[in-house]
Amino acid sequence: MNFLARQKKLREYVATSPFDALLISHLPNIRYLCGFTGSAGFLLVEEAGSVFFTDVRYDTQGREEVKGAKVIIARKSVLSALGEWIGARRKKWKGWTIGAEAEHLTVAEKKRLADLLPSGVRVRNAPALVERARTVKDTDELDRIRAAVKLGATLFERALAVLRPGVRETEVAAEMEYAARCAGAEEMSFPTIIASGARSALPHGRASEQLIPSGTFVVCDFGVILAGYCSDQTRTVWVGAASGADAEEARHAYESVKEAQEAAIAAVRPGISVGEVDAAARKVLRKARLGRYFTHSTGHGVGLEIHEPPRVAAGQEDVLKPGMVITVEPGVYFPGKWGVRIEDMVAVREDGCEVLTPTSKDFMAV
Repeated sequence: MNFLARQKKLREYVATSPFDALLISHLPNIRYLCGFTGSAGFLLVEEAGSVFFTDVRYDTQGREEVKGAKVIIARKSVLSALGEWIGARRKKWKGWTIGAEAEHLTVAEKKRLADLLPSGVRVRNAPALVERARTVKDTDELDRIRAAVKLGATLFERALAVLRPGVRETEVAAEMEYAARCAGAEEMSFPTIIASGARSALPHGRASEQLIPSGTFVVCDFGVILAGYCSDQTRTVWVGAASGADAEEARHAYESVKEAQEAAIAAVRPGISVGEVDAAARKVLRKARLGRYFTHSTGHGVGLEIHEPPRVAAGQEDVLKPGMVITVEPGVYFPGKWGVRIEDMVAVREDGCEVLTPTSKDFMAV
């Protein structure tokens, strides 16, 4: 990871912005900029350079991991250490404006910081600069994401091995999460979703103690974190005999979602807006008379966090660029009955896109 180049871009922004320094408080953004993976820290970026503040728990780790920034180890709270460090340079900082991450620095933290700073130093909200930069992944990031997706995809095989009527949803999730750890995953990207029967109509139905019934869908939504980067995948399977009126209706819904997902993926290319990708999926589902059952956005960015910009949704105007990685995950949900969702991760390329998820999307009954 070229941390020095990432910080250089931020320093170049500072040189021409209303801010004299930027305070990075969101841990994924700190990791992106300097490599720190701990749970406490601030990165202060000036035109002249960067300073990283953390506490004594990360004395060794901070010095080993942080690249391109001076490391300050706080013997008290990290925020207090930051305020004191600036206060000790009162003359240099007089009249300065610090840009803070508005979406991540809490109101309480901002007030406390303002109280710690010497008079004449202001704290103002800065735009989401690092999040914007993170939307376009470099080669190293794409390699890590591909590896995470590949590992995550193997968990579906484990799910199919244990997914049967009468098995608890939590048992299936536990088997998948154990397999993930054994394969080298740092952790799951999010609590594993195994939602069966009427619970499959809950878009975020985390695994419960419910016994999986027969003659219905099971939505399996899961992902892993590997080398800091997330994967995200959803497959929906039918449990029991795939015959009869209910199964015929279910297959129609499944094939319609699959067609919608494929249409959205076909729309992914540089220069197209994320709103147009969303519209491609909705068009298919409206034609199948299922449009009103698609109740969420079509996808989102993925990287160091499981949900990152851009949001792939109606009315969103962000334009896709090579290097962006998004999910494409339309679904339909019939409250009290069942639901279907199919999700792949897709990387935008110069010539179109690359579907990263290797798992088959054909209708499957177990």
